[in-house]
Amino acid sequence: MENGADPADPLEREIARTGRELAAAFPPPLRNPVRSADARAMELAAGDAELKAALFRFVDVAPACRSLDDLARHLTGFLDEVQDAPGPVAAARRIGGSRAGRAALGAAAAGGVRHMAHRFIVGETLEDASGTLKRLWEHGAACTVDLLGEATVTSDEADAYAARCDQTLAGLARIASRWPGRDVLERDSLGPLPRANVSVKVSALTPLLRPDAPERGREDAVRRLRPLLVRAKELGAHVHIDMESLDSREAVLGVVLELLSEPDFRDGPSAGLVVQAYLRDSGQMLEQVLEFARSGARTPPLCVRLVKGAYWDHELVLARQHGWSAPVYEDKAECDRNFEALTRRLLDARPAVRVAVASHNLRSVAHAIAYNRAAGGEDRDLELQVLRGLGDELQEALARHGHRVRTYCPIGNLVAGMAYLVRRLLENTSNDSFLHARASGVALDELLAAP
Repeated sequence: MENGADPADPLEREIARTGRELAAAFPPPLRNPVRSADARAMELAAGDAELKAALFRFVDVAPACRSLDDLARHLTGFLDEVQDAPGPVAAARRIGGSRAGRAALGAAAAGGVRHMAHRFIVGETLEDASGTLKRLWEHGAACTVDLLGEATVTSDEADAYAARCDQTLAGLARIASRWPGRDVLERDSLGPLPRANVSVKVSALTPLLRPDAPERGREDAVRRLRPLLVRAKELGAHVHIDMESLDSREAVLGVVLELLSEPDFRDGPSAGLVVQAYLRDSGQMLEQVLEFARSGARTPPLCVRLVKGAYWDHELVLARQHGWSAPVYEDKAECDRNFEALTRRLLDARPAVRVAVASHNLRSVAHAIAYNRAAGGEDRDLELQVLRGLGDELQEALARHGHRVRTYCPIGNLVAGMAYLVRRLLENTSNDSFLHARASGVALDELLAAP
């Protein structure tokens, strides 16, 4: 095994056993996948950097196009920049040469973008998504609802986002109260877990979040987040505050810790934050979070969601533009090792925190399950999280084995969701991602090897 891992080590043996057990529970279509049109498109993009850039630029502008002809012209314009175009791209460029062809190409492109968006976004409104959320619950998966929309520009936009969060908390609590009982999703050894769970972004709660003036943005965000925490406490719901790009991290962390330190929130609501393992200093941030959790004695305890991170490209480009050292791990194995180290530190910190490990990497998930058991924890004291559209098969496998799994479910319109959608597509087409390796037929033993 890589990194000096001993295959005779009991933990490594348990990781391998758990990983194989989960892989065997993947739905049959995943083991012998039927390659859909969007899967083929993402496979093409993964192998050609120019095509990938062209397609993602098109996805980004598609919601602003006003006609099928406009869609086709933008698509062919981006595709014209691709050198040595593969067959499907060359065919699309030929079709775009006539008015009738552009109408057909535009219709196909619009349908493709909508189809891809619906793979990751569960609905434009909570009402649209309610059926999907109920089905997830009935099949053993809880949800956290994310309201799409980032980086508000005006106070009115921030007020509107806060109002949507409030309405979603109330609506989700009402809808979830009618779902059937599922003990594995509703209780751990520390007590009850809310059915209603909403993820919010601080950057959408204030237009004033600036690295050079963090206090102003924090104060503005706090005045909108505080009523949401009050509302969640009244409803018995959970509020999870997402982390975004590095330049807003300290402000976001300050907002969360400041509010949860207030006496009114010592006994609720259930709340959480995110640690991003792709950041080189993520261990230092985790220690700050754990120090807060151990000293605050909140009931219920703070929930920490551990993720790899979704802004890798942004952070790397920004650092290179300014001549800075990269704040993120540039080697996947380094990031995976850090993720496992942070997983162990989090699990060892219980009961001061509740732990949610968010990953589609089978090795990372199997490691979390195996270490939790080795540390004497019960399966119900570890939550495993996946993204809608990327982790569906893993979600089903985890639920089949009785693990508590939660699916991150975005809600909103396509324009608001473009940044989210492009990040998901980047993740899905990354050449070094677990999902790409799995789809490419890499052997299971290799996927489960220590990083």
